[in-house]
Amino acid sequence: MKQLNWLLISEIAYFLLVLAVCIRIVYDTRTSTKTLAYLLLAIFVPVAGIIVYFSFGINYRKRKLYSKKLVEDEALFQQLQHRVANGSEMIMEQQQKALNGQQKMARLLINDGMSPLTLKNEVKLLVNGEEKFPAVLEALRAAQHHIHMAYYIYEDDGIGNEIKDLLIQKAQAGVEVRFMYDDFGSNGIRHKLVPELKAAGVEAYPFYEIHFWLLANRLNYRNHRKMIIIDGQQAFVGGINISDRYINNGKDQVYWRDTHLMIRGSGIFYLQYLFFCDWNFCSEATLQPEQQYFRYPESNLPDVMVQIAASGPDSSRPTLMLSILEGIYAAREELLITTPYFIPGDGILDALTSAALGGVKVKLLVPEHSDSVLVNLAAKSYYEDLLEAGVEIYRYKKGFLHAKTMVVDRMMAMVGTANMDYRSFELNFEVNAIMYNEVLATQLAEIFEADLQYAEVLDTARWYKRSRTRQLMEKTARLLSPLL
Repeated sequence: MKQLNWLLISEIAYFLLVLAVCIRIVYDTRTSTKTLAYLLLAIFVPVAGIIVYFSFGINYRKRKLYSKKLVEDEALFQQLQHRVANGSEMIMEQQQKALNGQQKMARLLINDGMSPLTLKNEVKLLVNGEEKFPAVLEALRAAQHHIHMAYYIYEDDGIGNEIKDLLIQKAQAGVEVRFMYDDFGSNGIRHKLVPELKAAGVEAYPFYEIHFWLLANRLNYRNHRKMIIIDGQQAFVGGINISDRYINNGKDQVYWRDTHLMIRGSGIFYLQYLFFCDWNFCSEATLQPEQQYFRYPESNLPDVMVQIAASGPDSSRPTLMLSILEGIYAAREELLITTPYFIPGDGILDALTSAALGGVKVKLLVPEHSDSVLVNLAAKSYYEDLLEAGVEIYRYKKGFLHAKTMVVDRMMAMVGTANMDYRSFELNFEVNAIMYNEVLATQLAEIFEADLQYAEVLDTARWYKRSRTRQLMEKTARLLSPLL
């Protein structure tokens, strides 16, 4: 009888716990899709479902990991906001033709993240590690005042050690070198490479350091950015991490296809600002945005308009998703999208469907095989809706497609670190660069068309003939897509 009482008490306690968690999920989760997914887990997967929610489901947009406001004086901060807005409006007025109707995109990023629209910039597209790493090494060798690096994956391999040696050399020559690495993505450098950097005078810190007792939670919110800022004048940003796998020299069995950018000019200011915010968070320092870190661009730089889109658990809204949505809705003739992970959610799915049905030629390039079975299955569950609307879906067969790019009407180009999935939009710290420039957009479109030579277009009739078992697996994986 006593045992029965304890069993009843335990059942009531567990029921009350589940009820409390469900109320928390409904109150705290921003999207209905994620709310339903977490409710199903909490109710139908005893104990483990609750653990998964508290590990991965907490809404950090309501509890920002840190403040991005470097200037604490509110009056001065308001002045800066006005200067950014007024300066950007002047550029929009002068460059209406080049913007080609993208004023809404520019204003979105100004109002949501105080990201300025900048004009004097030189931008170069870098395809794969074969083009990125020689340019990075050359720029690092020329550094005079400071080097700021932030990477999701940095590996203790050939290129990783070559860059490490150069950072050490520069630090010993008096250059300020700050190196920030994601503690999960770059876990292989903690015990050897990082201590070597520190011993030589490089300031090196992990972003959101993983501790065992906070393991699951801290694994969930990662800094997925890949940035280098040199002397406040030159920057690199895009999808390529520091790893030999991105150098297609025949040593790795898998061919890695990725895209990066080199930027010179005022477009790098916001990248520097992001680095300062992330650095002060992970190092607990108070690095100040002094003029020596924000150098005026050279007067002879071309008039390429650049704007930076960034978001993460430190932002009020999913800015990157909003900017991608705006890009899709702005397309009038052609939309070219490359992404390695495609779990778009209802908003982007509807936008792509609307664009295709409205007569826009929409082409989506994805890998034939993802490095995640569940992600691969979930992505395929979205294809049928897009095919019915007229979207052309291509699957890259030469190797692993890791680039994250978008081209709108060959007038606007976007390159960055964000995948088209829930993780990039809601959980990770990400950054994309947007170029309002016909020449660069056309170059990126030509790279896209070249990639299509190694891709197979999805045949609609054959796709519909997939087995019911396969379709069930894909739809089941789609239910879990907010958690992937």
